Amino acid sequence: MAEHILDILKERGFLAQMTFEEELYQQLKEPTTFYVGFDPTADSLHIGHYIPIMAMAHMQRAGHRPIALMGGGTAMIGDPSGKTDMRKMMTVETIDNNVAHIKQQMARFLDFSEGKAIIANNGDWLRHLNFIDFMREIGSMFSVNKMLTAECYKARMATDNGLSFLEFTYMLMQSYDFLELFKRYGCRLQMGGNDQWSNMLGGADLVRRKESEKAFACTFQLLLTHDGRKMGKTEKGALWLDPNKTSPFDFYQYWRNVDDKDVGKCLGLLTFLPMDEVRRLSALRDSEINEAKKVLAYEVTKLVHGEEEAKKAQEAASALFGGAGLGGSIPTTEISREALAQDGRVTSMLALTKLAPSNSAARRLIEGGGVCVNDEKVTDVHAVLTEDMFGEDGVMLRSGKKKFHRLLLR
Repeated sequence: MAEHILDILKERGFLAQMTFEEELYQQLKEPTTFYVGFDPTADSLHIGHYIPIMAMAHMQRAGHRPIALMGGGTAMIGDPSGKTDMRKMMTVETIDNNVAHIKQQMARFLDFSEGKAIIANNGDWLRHLNFIDFMREIGSMFSVNKMLTAECYKARMATDNGLSFLEFTYMLMQSYDFLELFKRYGCRLQMGGNDQWSNMLGGADLVRRKESEKAFACTFQLLLTHDGRKMGKTEKGALWLDPNKTSPFDFYQYWRNVDDKDVGKCLGLLTFLPMDEVRRLSALRDSEINEAKKVLAYEVTKLVHGEEEAKKAQEAASALFGGAGLGGSIPTTEISREALAQDGRVTSMLALTKLAPSNSAARRLIEGGGVCVNDEKVTDVHAVLTEDMFGEDGVMLRSGKKKFHRLLLR
């Protein structure tokens, strides 16, 4: 008999809390429609969204139907969870643009063919609600006393700015989403990050009370380091899933450099590797743990950016940080800060490092799409290297697929 999906998710480290656990086990023995909400506050998903996406993929592989719910309506209010101040108001145009981009990204992770997964947008029903009707039908079902015990509200009320009534209604809106998805698609389960627990309880309770039907909530662990810090923060900001916001090379390097103590957790949550292999890699110690990190970086980058980009990032990292790779030691040139400030053009650097025979040849290489800096393609013939682009290990120039050269500052 196939392993139960909740046991799979538990073993891999996903699950935090759930309602009516015994009932939910029984429910998930048959195909079940479930949903996860995505807040379109940017035009790309980031690594914080990746945990629920992976869980959705595991659920779909086990025969259940995911709904990826875009928050085109709730984003007009803003979720107060984890925020010390009210979110910036976004225009409808910005929200809709963000939703369109996120929809495209979701298709990489889930199978939307033949109704196997659904993308919905709560703007379709929330933006046209009548306030009086909504308050009579939905608002009457919620106790203010109970709502104020929710962590997301308690934390905000303790701040100087307090909690606006606008944000106070967020729980009602999210709960209404569950009711609407139940009516439209027979959805019986909401899944999401553990910071959404209070909102999700409200939704499951609303379906049970209004429809007298079974409804469940299940939360995932947030992606935290072993010492409780949020993962996915870099010097450049968030770790985005959009390659234009975080290059595949930078994405790969983030996972290549995670703390030794976090490797096992990340392998379980962020890859589809069998758990026996996860345990084997997690057990490696000292210098051998680097092999596990390379596997982690490659597997996550492959899932997010595709196998070709993962291989390119792996090769570039091997050449840049291994001092060898691609058939030999990587050539290295030192350049002074003064020389860089005087002429940091990429074309000049290509000529200096002999990756191109001349500046004009370097321009032609760039125009042909054959030049990368730290695995990011250079499209502007006037592009310039600046000092802040150099890390401890310098900058990697690449011409074509296999010609690398490292630049170091002195």
